[in-house]
Amino acid sequence: MGLRFYLILACAGGLGSVCRFALGRFAIRVFDIPVPWPTLLVNCLGALLIGVFAEFFAGRNSISSELQLWMISGLLGGFTTFSAFSLETVQLMQAGLWSQAAVNVLLSILLCLLMCVVGMHLARMV
Repeated sequence: MGLRFYLILACAGGLGSVCRFALGRFAIRVFDIPVPWPTLLVNCLGALLIGVFAEFFAGRNSISSELQLWMISGLLGGFTTFSAFSLETVQLMQAGLWSQAAVNVLLSILLCLLMCVVGMHLARMV
């Protein structure tokens, strides 16, 4: 994969980030939804979209692997990394690896919350 691939991936990720921000602001302004609910909305929509794309791409060999990566890792990765977490957890469950899926869910939530708190404490020390 050359430089062109990574530039397009970066653009797709940037577009996903812009969409995430815009949707969050839209939900706050139009529906008067307070924080943190717009983030939950984005995460749920991202999980839905990654499920749609993953299933759509799985049955079609005619779609290039680059396009699949740009859509899933780029666009949806920029939109929400929670979508990638959701897909990987579902794939573990579909493979019958229920204990690994459960560990992934628990560790992802607990460790990320812990790291957020640690990061806040580190920032206060500076």
